[in-house]
Amino acid sequence: MDRSSPVPLYFQLAQQLEAAIENGKLAPGSLLGNEIELAGRLGLSRPTVRQAIQSLVDKGLLVRRRGIGTQVVHSQVKRPLELSSLYDDLEAAGQKPATRVLRNVITQADAEIAAALGIAEGAEVVLVERLRLAHGEPVAHLRNHIPAGLLELETARLEETGLYRMMRSAGITLHSARQAVGARAATAEEAARLDEPEGAPLLTMERTTFDDTGRAVEFGSHVYRASRYAFEFQLLVRP
Repeated sequence: MDRSSPVPLYFQLAQQLEAAIENGKLAPGSLLGNEIELAGRLGLSRPTVRQAIQSLVDKGLLVRRRGIGTQVVHSQVKRPLELSSLYDDLEAAGQKPATRVLRNVITQADAEIAAALGIAEGAEVVLVERLRLAHGEPVAHLRNHIPAGLLELETARLEETGLYRMMRSAGITLHSARQAVGARAATAEEAARLDEPEGAPLLTMERTTFDDTGRAVEFGSHVYRASRYAFEFQLLVRP
């Protein structure tokens, strides 16, 4: 702690604890100990420690459990808006990604999918539906439509790695994407799948990705738990 800094000590402590949660040093389920122990170990007052813990409780990173103590719940995934896969972003953040493939089937493109991929309505596409987890907890429900014949999409491989890695391994060079981000309330089915209460806020994203020839190679329609996930924007002033 930098006691000479104008930044309040409780805020410094909260930042350090949040960083430890995000980089995995404090894993979900970890116990922090009680306020008296923490205050003594860190040389801080009990009110300072209490305020730091409360700020992380308010963020949903910690929870106070009667008879157990203060426990790490999870960290929020903060994903930059760039052409990267959720799997790679989770792995880079030390979030221990895992994938559960719910569907991997051949289907026909409806009007929306056909328009996004630039193919004829009714053309064959591969529908891949996955549940993405971090530290064993669901983070997102992912639906991707890929033109049939573009690459082999084995279910076992999809559960081991990310879709974009598979595309790169197949020689597909990802170049750009068109993306829209939104928000809405979770349906009963989505809530059960993502371990959220019905009506909980969800972030939504639709993305069409193009290779270096301008060909559309996938259309994704994803929902994310707002309690576990955030998009980060970098805003620049136009010259």
